[in-house]
Formats: sequence, C-alpha cells, structure tokens
Amino acid sequence: MNICLVGYGMIAEHHVRALRTLEDIHFRWLVGRRPEPTRAFADEWEFEHQTLELAEALADDTVDAVVITSPNVLHVSQATAALNAGKHVLLEIPIAMALADAQGLAALAQQVNRRLMICHSMRFLHAFLYIRRLVEEDRFHMTQFLGNIFIRRRTNLTATGKPRSWTDNILWHHGAHLTDLAMWLGNASSVERLSYHPGPNYRQQGTVDMSLTMTLPSGAIATVAQSYFTPGFGTQVLVIGHEETFLWKNETLYDFEGKVLVPRQSILDLVDQNAEFVKAVRENRPPAITPETIMPTMQVLAQAQSIAEAEPPPVSHPPKL
Repeated sequence: MNICLVGYGMIAEHHVRALRTLEDIHFRWLVGRRPEPTRAFADEWEFEHQTLELAEALADDTVDAVVITSPNVLHVSQATAALNAGKHVLLEIPIAMALADAQGLAALAQQVNRRLMICHSMRFLHAFLYIRRLVEEDRFHMTQFLGNIFIRRRTNLTATGKPRSWTDNILWHHGAHLTDLAMWLGNASSVERLSYHPGPNYRQQGTVDMSLTMTLPSGAIATVAQSYFTPGFGTQVLVIGHEETFLWKNETLYDFEGKVLVPRQSILDLVDQNAEFVKAVRENRPPAITPETIMPTMQVLAQAQSIAEAEPPPVSHPPKL
C-alpha cells in the first residue's frame, strides 16, 4: 500500500512509526507547509517524494491512502480533496470543527466509496477496550465518568516545546477525545442536560480551560475538564460503575484498590488503530471508526460550541510567569 502523509508534526511521526510495523507499506509522498521541515522529515523517514502542494501528491495514481495529520482547520478541505481524488483517508481527530462539515465528509466518503477512518485513538487503548468489553458483555454499567487532559500551552508551543504555527482548539480536539470516550464507555448515542463552561478567551491562544458535563441516557454523568495552563502533559480518567471503579492514570488501568488491571500503554501507541485502517482498506470494508460512529460526539461538541457562542467568555490576558 502506497501512503501519502500530510503533515510533519509530533503525531505524524507516531503514525509513521506505527505504519512501519505493518507489512507492505510504502511511504510514497510527504506533503508539508514549509520547505525545510518538509525536506527534513521526508529524508529522516525515507519518503520517496515530498511536496508543498497536496494536489501534486493526489495526482499520483499509485497512492492508495492519505494519512492527514495537519492542523485542525485543514482537515475538512484536505480530506475532501483526497476523497475526491479516489484515495482512502485516515484522518486525525477532529474530523471537522463544525457539525455540518463532519456530516459532509461522511456523505462524501459514502458517495465515492472510499474508506474514511477518524483517529479516535483512545478507543484502541487496551485499558479502555478492557472496560468496553465488560460493557458489551453487560457486566459493567457506568454511573460516572471523569476525564482530564492537561497540557502546557500557555504560549503557542507544541508538546515538544517547539513554536507552533497554528492554534489548537481545546473543545474540538482534545475535548473530542474524552467526550467520545465517555459516550463510548457509556454506550450512548445521545446525551441529555449538557452544560459547557469555557474559560477566558486569551486571544491568540483562544480558550485554554473548559469543563463539559452531560447526562447519558442511562443516567450516568460524564464530566470532561481540561486545561492548557498546566506545567506539562497529563491525562487521567476515572470510570465509576455499579460493579466496580476503574482509574486510568500514567497510561495504566487500575482498580480502586490500586491493583494493575491493564499494564501501561502509551497514549501515542497508534499501531492497532493504523493496522485496523490498513486492514479495512485491503478487505474493502468499513473501518472500526467511521464518521457515522463518531457523529454523536460531533453533535455534542456542536451543542457546546453553540452554548459558548451564545454567551462568549471574557477576553483576557494570561498572567505573566
């Protein structure tokens, strides 16, 4: 399978590492935005070709699939171009930053009969698959979900400390991860009594704090609380249920007494996810995470966005460090 990779940031490297573990994968094109880092990444990972123009790579009939790891706001336009060029697409989260755009991509993928898989990668982590299996077997019934992602982003830097040329979105990017995880573990396709509280708008950085709470049809409560103001990266999830309680911390799943249930697995381990995409393409079947499967999550994020727009948070400046 010939791959075109769009983007050369941190997550792009992890996609390449994951794809390298699979058989008969060839890195045909790298598409970047700036010449120097594009050339450096292409050389390091041995891409056959590099370009700053997506259209050039898409014109190559030998390209089978496009992996899109570009800034959030480019996802829709680039995925649209790739699908219209007849390529299968593995698209980094979020699928879009508006519900209508997400629905449009879903319809397009169906129309052109190409696989479109969205990288809701937390669904592939062994810890959450462990809980999900209990849910599917009717042996675990969630009563509350508490999820946190904390990232150091007081200034516009990447996770590796390099200057970022675009601004992240705490609701549509990282909020999509945890909102989707809560709904998936709660076996929910809709939510009730949604409440969204964005922190101040810091102009260039936008909103860097948020809290989202929702009630699932089962009655379970789910809370997603995130911040880009912490000293470093951290994430944890507490899943409380009738039968037992799970704590996912330091990328390890524990029971409430501290016993390890699922050993540590990096949140950046994309091997199983990318293998599923490649297998779906080769078997000509829908992948595990299609646009339709995550559309309920997009509906929740769109509703939260509407709440924020109806009562915008105040514009402020970060305190000096």
